[in-house]
Amino acid sequence: MIDGRVLQPPREPSPVDVALPRVYDERLRAVIAPEARLLSLFSDATWAEGPVWWERERMLVFSDVVGRRTLGWREDGSVVAVVDPSAFSNGNAVDAEGRLLHAEHGRRALSRTDDRGTHVLVDVYDGKPLNSPNDLVVDCAGAVWFTDPSYGISDPREGYPAESALGHQSVYRWREGHALQRMIDLDAPNGLGFSPDETTLYIAESHQDGLPRVVACSWDGETLGAPRTFATVDAGIPDGFAIDRRGWLWISSAAGLVIVDDAGARLGVIPTPHLVSNCTFDTEERRLFVTGDSDLWMVELG
Repeated sequence: MIDGRVLQPPREPSPVDVALPRVYDERLRAVIAPEARLLSLFSDATWAEGPVWWERERMLVFSDVVGRRTLGWREDGSVVAVVDPSAFSNGNAVDAEGRLLHAEHGRRALSRTDDRGTHVLVDVYDGKPLNSPNDLVVDCAGAVWFTDPSYGISDPREGYPAESALGHQSVYRWREGHALQRMIDLDAPNGLGFSPDETTLYIAESHQDGLPRVVACSWDGETLGAPRTFATVDAGIPDGFAIDRRGWLWISSAAGLVIVDDAGARLGVIPTPHLVSNCTFDTEERRLFVTGDSDLWMVELG
């Protein structure tokens, strides 16, 4: 059920005054043209996060976490309210039936929006409330994987302050009709995503006092392997990231998007005016959508 109120009338994307992409590997030149510009689509969020392409509606859905609303950018350039108010929703995903899923800080829950509204799917583990689900991804079997750091209970701008009832920050796997599975404990687990063949799960560890990094864990359909360092960023922390059909990771940082191949080799950087929180592609991977601070940006790809 989409709210549908228009928050921005249709408009053309506008170029952002920032440096052009830096390409370190020729493979990236086939994907990003040398003259590719960062384009502004929307700049009136409080903290933009969790972008996902919703093919059924031909809409880019993203969260304004602090503003407590889930928004949608349409291809005519308009922006509409999708869920308003939200429960400090952060990450968004689309399930196999084309319904929106949300990681909510406020209700400390995984939720789903459908014709009946937005309702909680799971909010406890082992009889205790979750911390504050942050980001999520749906695997090919329809299971939802999500991270559960403490940002929504430690930062009053992003949720409701509370002590963790669990005492750990973890990655979970949820399937309808099954008990919630605790897959791995990490230090501030944040963005996550699978390799195209789903044999590797990548997770951002975003603790600023530790070693901010993206880790890789093998996955055979039953067991998740131990984490190994896969990539780091030059500035700030890795937050969210997107994985393309080549298996390359497009990783958020304080200086823009860092692009690495499936072996972790640096391919290039897309500079941004300020830090990036997350990114995603459209279905055809012809457009890259980027969120950060108050902004939703786009880069057209080759």
